[in-house]
Amino acid sequence: MDTQIYLKNVATLEYDPSLCIGCRLCIEVCPHNVFKMAGKKAEIIDRDKCMECGACMLNCVPGALTVKQGVGCAAAVISGFLKGTEPNCDCSGGDACC
Repeated sequence: MDTQIYLKNVATLEYDPSLCIGCRLCIEVCPHNVFKMAGKKAEIIDRDKCMECGACMLNCVPGALTVKQGVGCAAAVISGFLKGTEPNCDCSGGDACC
């Protein structure tokens, strides 16, 4: 799964390293290994691996991470699984959602 990429340059993941306290929770909860430690701070390895699940943001106490969870590919994959259909983030309407 190391090569899983959803869509290039569309992830809503944002990171402010000045707020990072080095707790490593983002690394522990991220299902796609988007983060690594660089010294005493987290660092984004590959933003394109982010599926926008929101786990990192929800566990980031100082608020160094933000992501629009429930949009884009993560929501499409989960919704497709629950409905028994193919993932569809419904970007066909002209508004880029992912």
